Amino acid sequence: MLVAGFPADAFGTNCYVVATAPGEQCVVVDPGIGVLDRLDAVLAEHRLHPAAVLLTHGHLDHTFSVAPVCGARGIPAYVHPDDRELLADPSKALSMDLTALFGGRLPYTEPDDVAELTDGATLALAGLEITVDHAPGHTGGSVLFRLPGAGSPWEAEQLCLSGDVLFAGSIGRTDLPGGSMPRMLSSLREKVLPLADDTVVLPGHGPATTIGRERATNPYLREVAGTGGARPAPTRGL
Repeated sequence: MLVAGFPADAFGTNCYVVATAPGEQCVVVDPGIGVLDRLDAVLAEHRLHPAAVLLTHGHLDHTFSVAPVCGARGIPAYVHPDDRELLADPSKALSMDLTALFGGRLPYTEPDDVAELTDGATLALAGLEITVDHAPGHTGGSVLFRLPGAGSPWEAEQLCLSGDVLFAGSIGRTDLPGGSMPRMLSSLREKVLPLADDTVVLPGHGPATTIGRERATNPYLREVAGTGGARPAPTRGL
């Protein structure tokens, strides 16, 4: 398995490319702001051919380049229906400060071909079997993508592309439009905690981690597991 990730120019959003091997089809996960040249270089280096774009949620820092990536290759973008409207109007999920930063005029285009993700579904794309877990809280349509990790750089039993649901040591913020701390804690309890400790987590921002490490040290997972005390307010994510 081939997994290549790199941070976007803005907000440090991780964009991932996943394939069974070099020279094969691949999926692109969360193409954010300013990733096109770097993404093209990764695809050329490994001779990869994108079959689809997967979006962990609808925030602009994860979706900004989805239309050009899809449009140039005639491929679909997958997003959960609860974040579907953000592909047409990403400003609906921005804070007032960020709306002001972008000047209220976002140079953004919705992809032509959008497919909706379903909780518990298994996607067969580019020779991969990818399980979708709806995990709202950061946004209403946040999801986890899980797939077998054997043959990956980590030789893990399972990989989890967690978007802004789970980071190393933290979680995504829940104070933006569509966010909810109660729903986030429920997602952590019902979708994250049951994962095996050796699951490698590839988050939307920051370094990779494992479920076991987060179970032991992440204050939010410790809270929902009943093993921790007070935790700070999350601030990461757009």
